[in-house]
Amino acid sequence: MRVLVAGAGISGLAAARGLIAAGHEVVVLEQAPGLRLEGGAITLWCNGTAILGDVGVDLEGTGQRLTAMRLRTAGGHPVLELDLEALAERFGSAARVLPRGSLITLLDRGLPEGTVRFGARVTEVRADRDGVRVRTRTGEEHSGDFLVGADGVHSRVRAHVLGDAPAALTGAAIWQGLTPAPFDLGSVTTLMVGRQGDFGYASAGDGLMQWFFDVPWSPDAPREDKPLEMLRRRFAGWASPVEQVLDSLRDGDAELFPHTRHKVPCRWGEGRCVLLGDAAHGMPPVGAQGTNQALEDVATLVDCLAAVADPADVVGVYSARRRRRAALASTVASNTLAVSGPRTLMQSERLMRMNGAAPPRLATRGFGRLLSALSDRI
Repeated sequence: MRVLVAGAGISGLAAARGLIAAGHEVVVLEQAPGLRLEGGAITLWCNGTAILGDVGVDLEGTGQRLTAMRLRTAGGHPVLELDLEALAERFGSAARVLPRGSLITLLDRGLPEGTVRFGARVTEVRADRDGVRVRTRTGEEHSGDFLVGADGVHSRVRAHVLGDAPAALTGAAIWQGLTPAPFDLGSVTTLMVGRQGDFGYASAGDGLMQWFFDVPWSPDAPREDKPLEMLRRRFAGWASPVEQVLDSLRDGDAELFPHTRHKVPCRWGEGRCVLLGDAAHGMPPVGAQGTNQALEDVATLVDCLAAVADPADVVGVYSARRRRRAALASTVASNTLAVSGPRTLMQSERLMRMNGAAPPRLATRGFGRLLSALSDRI
């Protein structure tokens, strides 16, 4: 088929690779004038790296392979430690952190010339039983047999196809950045949690550190002209390396991204139009599930297009296969953040200290079961 993909982000480019490998002709419509390489780093769990391997993306030598994940309280008390190498051996694919721009470049590399059309913002979608037509802001029209909306949390395709409300703010936001590492980070990703918010950091390879602070946020709050000063006040007294990380940053290093969340729909499209990634199920970045779930969407959609004879029937099959796992991932991401509402074990440092550190083998097994519950691939 001739497949139109709206959006040249991670999910759109991954979809293009998977669809082309399956024998389809693909045109990607991207509103930006070129590849969007900015942003921080991406954490890929075992399922995400496995799916990227399936679509021909070799991550070896890019970013940082993760061997462990640690959860600590604000005071530095250990709560959990996960053996990610054991999960890599179990699932046949390793977890990794890499800059978003590096992943976009890898995904774009190898696509047939002219696959991505830049400056092509989708403004109108028309579809019937026989095909789809898309009009861009410049007045160009593109026709195809199928349309994939991979145009992010503010998806114009979703608005055209489902006509529902945009993703809602959750009351939290993330300040994050990708900067030179002030010390040797090794191959461990660390999350610290407390009443003031959450703080996480990991190596992204090549001497870079991905770091973030999750804090309460409202669109009505005064603009933070000096976010580093605010973060130093808010996270004062936290255990090492919070102060060291903040001291290594400069004005302009921290970018603010409000958390948003979609209500995961029952049907991820209509007719010959489907949604994937943030267009279908935008969720908070907690637990790094967004990108990994988008890649799960890609793998499932490619499989459904191969297995379902009538393209108009793909939406129902694809939605049924994906909505439960995506909804679970969204629930996990939305209910495990300190600043966005009540939570269970991680409500306070006192409760975490009372709980004590879980045995690494038990914690690793539990996280592996969670990944399996969220994935069709592993």
